[in-house]
Amino acid sequence: MKIRHLVLFLLALAFLTALPRVKAQSPPDSKDASQTSAIYVPPTQKTKFHHYLFDTFGPYPIVGAAFAAGINQATRTPPEWQQGFEGYGQRVGSAFGIAMVSTTTRYLLAQALQEDTLYYRCQCKGFFPRLGHAVVSTFTSRRGEDGHRAFSFPALVAPYAGTMTAVYAWYPGRYNASDGFRMGNYTLLGYAGQNLALEFVFGGPHSLLSRIHKHGHRAPDDQANPDQK
Repeated sequence: MKIRHLVLFLLALAFLTALPRVKAQSPPDSKDASQTSAIYVPPTQKTKFHHYLFDTFGPYPIVGAAFAAGINQATRTPPEWQQGFEGYGQRVGSAFGIAMVSTTTRYLLAQALQEDTLYYRCQCKGFFPRLGHAVVSTFTSRRGEDGHRAFSFPALVAPYAGTMTAVYAWYPGRYNASDGFRMGNYTLLGYAGQNLALEFVFGGPHSLLSRIHKHGHRAPDDQANPDQK
């Protein structure tokens, strides 16, 4: 399947899945203590800023840039950049720059539109519901005090902002907008992959990833009751 067809499929899946979700987290109707943890807690500006720094300069973007550079090195992309350590260094810097512009765009637009684009682990159980949640979260965000889920313009635009910047700022001159769009598709898929990793690898506030990222990508119930885990 071509990359653009896969992206269109994920967009359609996210849209159709998000439609029936009027409110992702609603206040509990009973006094059951097990349900009180389902209340959505909007992140503070301090938490958002911490996430921005971590997602821009933390281990994930660095490792991701090194990995992407390795693939581009193996495929000689772009061919104008030589092989060897110097070429690899150019590719690492380029991949990191794309990630930095993409992340900054997403956070700035989300702030302007009052969206919460942080990733929250699914409170559901089962592989396929969690898989669907991770995919849907790639294109959606939470809005309002109740945290209802809606389609996110910042989440969709940000990957292409990074690759378009690369095309017109530091890539060889023969690259154009179509190349930026194609590269943005890969970045968007990378975001989906990151969400899948956060959904299935992150194991709660006492896991290794949580210790590294102390304001980690927790589900709303983890944030509301961090001492219960």
